[in-house]
Amino acid sequence: MSAAKSAAARLAVDIGGTFTDIVLEAHGQSWTGKVLTTPRAPEEAVVAAVEEILAQAKLKPGALDIFILGTTLATNALIERKGAKTALVTTEGFRDLVEIGWEHRFAQYDIFLDKPAPLVPRHLRLPVPERIDAKGRVLLPLDEAAVAALVPTLREQGIESVGIAFLQSFTNTAHERRAKDILKRALPDLWITLSSDVCPEIREYERISTTCANAYVQPVMAGYLNRLQARLHSMGIRCPVYLMTSGGALCTLTMGAAEPVRLVESGPAGGAILARTVAESCGANRALSFDMGGTTAKICFIDDYEPEISRSFEFGRMYRS
Repeated sequence: MSAAKSAAARLAVDIGGTFTDIVLEAHGQSWTGKVLTTPRAPEEAVVAAVEEILAQAKLKPGALDIFILGTTLATNALIERKGAKTALVTTEGFRDLVEIGWEHRFAQYDIFLDKPAPLVPRHLRLPVPERIDAKGRVLLPLDEAAVAALVPTLREQGIESVGIAFLQSFTNTAHERRAKDILKRALPDLWITLSSDVCPEIREYERISTTCANAYVQPVMAGYLNRLQARLHSMGIRCPVYLMTSGGALCTLTMGAAEPVRLVESGPAGGAILARTVAESCGANRALSFDMGGTTAKICFIDDYEPEISRSFEFGRMYRS
């Protein structure tokens, strides 16, 4: 490590359901801290932890070079069902896709099987006529009057956030973007998630369920991240602030607020990366990492010094097969 890198002041915070942990590295030394998470306003615990650890290190906020944040807040909001009141706008005839899923039964012979309830109940899954084929060609133009007719329902139901997910929208985004424009013009304060933004991939169930999850947690996470950014700025912290994503990469606060579904496994991803580093230092090419939190527990298999990676994430199952 170069002298410049070792002298950099790096701050990392992990917000869990119970505790908020913090680590500071500066001038070849490190400090750690732990405070209780403040669930109603998570930024309060972060600010308290930052102030405490900077005082220990006798460091001014402006001396920080980088700030990295990991969190399980998005995961916990999904599992505890503490997200926004959400509606789904989708292609007519396909609003039940989020319940049908892959038609898999994780306990095949259990006639009393209890599947997790969808994030968006059926009466808030609102179909509109439109159809795009697999090559992006418009088979049925978007019924703009039908989209506009949803506005009274959204108002009456007190909807905070809407996911828009049309069939084949990953090949042609025009219908989703037009529907967003119509709803946004009538309801400017409405949070809107497009499937073509958060999951522009083939297969409707994966795309629609991801859209619902993003819409469900977006008002909560965006509000928290925006408040945190303002608080850090008022403290005098001017360094770049990044979020750990579910894939172990980094993103900006702006991206995290727009697509919080990318943060669902944020904290656990950081733990898996650390476990990989520890395993490598011990010469253990196959290892299991276990991360016990106040709300959830996470496990990761590390093979040949690489964490196993999945393209899907499941939450809310009452029991396993």
